[in-house]
Amino acid sequence: MPATSPTDSPDADLLARDSRRGQLVLSGLILGSAVAILDGSVVNVALRSIGSDLGASLAQLQWVVNGYLLALASLVLVGGALGDRWGRRRVYLVGVWWFMLASVACAAAQSPGQLIGLRVLQGVGAALLTPGALALIQSAFRAQDRAAAIGTWAGVSGVAAAVGPLLGGWLVDHASWRWIFAINVPLCVAAIALVRRAPESRDAAATGRFDVPGAVLTVVALGAATFALTATTEASTTVLVVAWAVAALAVVAWIAVERRTASPLVPPSLFSSRVFTAANAMTVLVYGALGGVSLFTVLQLQAAGWGALEAGLSGLPITVALLLFSSRAAALSARIGPRIPMTVGPLLCAVGALLLLLVAGGATWPRVLPGMVVFSLGLALLVSPLTATVLAAAPGRYAGAASGVNNAVARAGSLLAVAALPALVGLSGDDYLDLDAMTAGFRGAMLWCAALLALGGVVSWFGLARQEPR
Repeated sequence: MPATSPTDSPDADLLARDSRRGQLVLSGLILGSAVAILDGSVVNVALRSIGSDLGASLAQLQWVVNGYLLALASLVLVGGALGDRWGRRRVYLVGVWWFMLASVACAAAQSPGQLIGLRVLQGVGAALLTPGALALIQSAFRAQDRAAAIGTWAGVSGVAAAVGPLLGGWLVDHASWRWIFAINVPLCVAAIALVRRAPESRDAAATGRFDVPGAVLTVVALGAATFALTATTEASTTVLVVAWAVAALAVVAWIAVERRTASPLVPPSLFSSRVFTAANAMTVLVYGALGGVSLFTVLQLQAAGWGALEAGLSGLPITVALLLFSSRAAALSARIGPRIPMTVGPLLCAVGALLLLLVAGGATWPRVLPGMVVFSLGLALLVSPLTATVLAAAPGRYAGAASGVNNAVARAGSLLAVAALPALVGLSGDDYLDLDAMTAGFRGAMLWCAALLALGGVVSWFGLARQEPR
């Protein structure tokens, strides 16, 4: 792990993981991150109910998911950079407040358009709080406690993503889809109360104006690409060409701006580390596949007649695996280096995605569990080592930026997968309500996800080839 830098809290104020204050702060950071992660997955299981209640098309339901992911992926770099400059605890708490208020508004939405817009606002709050959690762990805890704290954060936060469909299914079946947003309020209040105990930290060496052009170009590039992917089956060829052109020009302009500005949103020096670059490349592939597996499995099971709660229960193996094995995976990676866990993990996930093809032949538990169990074990093996590797590869002063980059590429991977996969497998309109159409699309989606996961394992094997144990 990187040494304590001048940007961190004073040594006397650093937290011990086993102290009462350290445990309370870590609990608050986990809780805030979990709420943001949970809302990225809990909505999947409620999509069918939302579509029926608000009269939404498949494209609109995609945007209910993607509106949140787009804001999160586009602005999470900004959130990390703001935390480094203005105080990581301060920006984190602002994000939690924002997220809570947006959740209340989402619960009251009366049309697909309203819900999409409010989900975008919710994603802005998530972008402010998400990178702050890891940056605070990196800067507020003692060096000897950081790896264990990150392992705990990754494991319990990962459980939130898996619990999301289960909780959402129960709320949809026994109350209303609106409660998947309203339940965020007490959780956010608890996170705010706990994280107020954390020491403040910032990058004291940060100077110059904030990189507003870089932030704007990030949003434009991701927004245009996502629109083009989501609207593939509905928009005209001219509109799609223009959208892709805007995305490409924004990427080129972003690279030019980041190279020339004195205070770039993403310091180019971060990518001088081969390990940092390889870990983030693997993140795009793995989290893209994770988003696809989560979305299509729930929709397939519901199309086959499962209730929302039953479909949510299908993710229970992920919850159990992350809870039991994430800390152990972090300890293993610390002993032998991240190369093997981050290679074997995605390959196991790929096998799990292929086993989920059995679901297309009949939605029964004996067909669902083998794939979900194998997929879950692979995910538990890779999540903690991935997070720790990204932060360890970056200088301490860039803790917020490094966390922001990794979160941005993770959300971008999920966003692009959710946007692109329906078109790639031939789903559109209300096909998600038709079992035959959904089954054909599900088969194609699982094959795509398996390919992405296998490629992620290959990237880790070669990209981390000479990484030493930490």
